[in-house]
Amino acid sequence: MDNSDRLLTLIRHAKSSWKFPLPDFERPLNKRGKRNAVELGQWLAANGIHFEQIVASPARRTMETATLIAAQIGYPENAIATDSAIYHASTATLLEHVRRFDDRYRNVALIGHNPGISALADLLLDTPLAEDMRTCACAQMRFSGADWSAIEAHSAELVFFRDPKSGDPLMP
Repeated sequence: MDNSDRLLTLIRHAKSSWKFPLPDFERPLNKRGKRNAVELGQWLAANGIHFEQIVASPARRTMETATLIAAQIGYPENAIATDSAIYHASTATLLEHVRRFDDRYRNVALIGHNPGISALADLLLDTPLAEDMRTCACAQMRFSGADWSAIEAHSAELVFFRDPKSGDPLMP
């Protein structure tokens, strides 16, 4: 990675439970979701992938996903930033959020919800993903020499895409 590059990793929250009648915001992860989040965190750690900042929706399933991943990569749980604007945000809202990231962070993970996370990936990548991101899917992209505020549509190169069903990352 060039010193001027930015890395953005988009992560869709892991599988949530519909077992109890709870408001959408309060739904926890189910067993598979917890397992997938831990596995993703382990895979990230095993491949030397760490983040300078993790930003997540404050919804319960998203925070549980962020916390489980953070534990595996050695990221402090109390350093996870939340923003209620990410919860079921539109693509435009998510893009504006990315553009407001602090430039001192060159490697950021954004953990959110579909359809916004998948749509943001497709908007930012020079070649869109072949399908929507499943729960606990992860797409990392590189922006060459741009400040976060200068991020534009179709300006990112895919570094990897990892889907929990396949387990193996797809590299461009």
